[in-house]
Amino acid sequence: MSKTSTAFSSLKIPDYRRLWWAGTFSFMAVQMQFLLRGILAWDLTGRDGAIGLIYLVFGFTMLIATPLGGVAADRLSKRTVMLWSQLVLSLAAVGVGAAVVAGVEQFWMLAVAGFLQGSAFGFYGPARVAFTTELVGREQLGNAITLSLLSMNGTRVIAPSFAGALAGVAIFGIGGAYVVAGGLSVLSFLAVLRLPKVPPANRRGSTNPFVEIWDGVCYVAERKHLRRLLISSFLVIMFGFNYVVFIPALVKDTFNLDNDSWVGLISSASSIGAVAVGFWLASRADQPGRWRVMVITGTIFGTGVVALAIAPDFWIGVVVVVIIGGGTSGYQTLSNAIALNLAEPSHQGRVQSLLQLSFAGFGIAALPLGLLAEAIGRRQAMVVMGLVATVAIVVYWVLEGSDAETIEGGIPHEPAPAPSERPPSSVSYESTRFPR
Repeated sequence: MSKTSTAFSSLKIPDYRRLWWAGTFSFMAVQMQFLLRGILAWDLTGRDGAIGLIYLVFGFTMLIATPLGGVAADRLSKRTVMLWSQLVLSLAAVGVGAAVVAGVEQFWMLAVAGFLQGSAFGFYGPARVAFTTELVGREQLGNAITLSLLSMNGTRVIAPSFAGALAGVAIFGIGGAYVVAGGLSVLSFLAVLRLPKVPPANRRGSTNPFVEIWDGVCYVAERKHLRRLLISSFLVIMFGFNYVVFIPALVKDTFNLDNDSWVGLISSASSIGAVAVGFWLASRADQPGRWRVMVITGTIFGTGVVALAIAPDFWIGVVVVVIIGGGTSGYQTLSNAIALNLAEPSHQGRVQSLLQLSFAGFGIAALPLGLLAEAIGRRQAMVVMGLVATVAIVVYWVLEGSDAETIEGGIPHEPAPAPSERPPSSVSYESTRFPR
């Protein structure tokens, strides 16, 4: 089999191909709104802290919704969870767009949209990633996740420039761009409708969802490899990825470029590196050595944020953002693939929900980091962010270095807790172990 066919092997599975298209449309809409939300918040207030507040609302809502989304992904049809989530995402985008077109937009509307979208993402993310396992199996899991993230990063090349271009055209403006994003969300909804109705792996009776959440937390806490991976990922994303929040202010205030198109250009630059690394990883994500690649790309990501903070001008910043994009792509792809390989089918939804809590942390940290930027300077705050992400990766590397083969081999043979020590909702570890 050629490298090219291996790189795209998961797309030969029709159901996964439908999931991939659903994700592509959804990612396109999300990435457009990511840029538009920052531009609109800046235009309405002119403050870094106000931009951070919008992401705080989004992140705090995700913090609450994502664990519940993990339970839903383990207990309900993942297709149903995705359908309802995508419907909410569509309505929120169209609602903000309609308000801007009507000329009645206000800052609180962005907060309400952030609340709705944070809730929807909290359910959509774990269901989509866990659904991938059911559609492709463990053998092609790394390839499928790589292709999903390649789709996401590909839209990051197109979406910011597309959104910025639409926002700069009088006939569309920011309101019209929001409506277009809503239309893409609707296309994603229609693609999800064509996915199979796969019954959930967990067919237990009704259980308190908070007990199920605690069961997922205990499951991760008892398995050191999962625990270390999730903690390090939380710190890397929460601090490092917040550089995107500062992009509009960095371009308009630090680099003194007022046109929204420049914001779109530097935002999409990160995806050039992300797509390049994604293509390279697609045929390698299921091969030995991926743990080390994850550590290397994570370190590149963290140090890249520091480099962006000290970039002397816009075009050097663009080059640095390309490098950051490559590091982000490699780290996210492989941390997701390794986490799913370390988790049993009965807990994959909840493990994914805990992994994706890092993006809730990213939103929550946006406000204090925005206030920090106002207090000590934007560049100085970004240096702190990059250093925290880099240190988190280095500590993880030191702790896990001797166990690299165990991590890459799938579910490690760690002693399972005695049944009496597990919450009543848990499933036996041995009964659902992957075949070796």
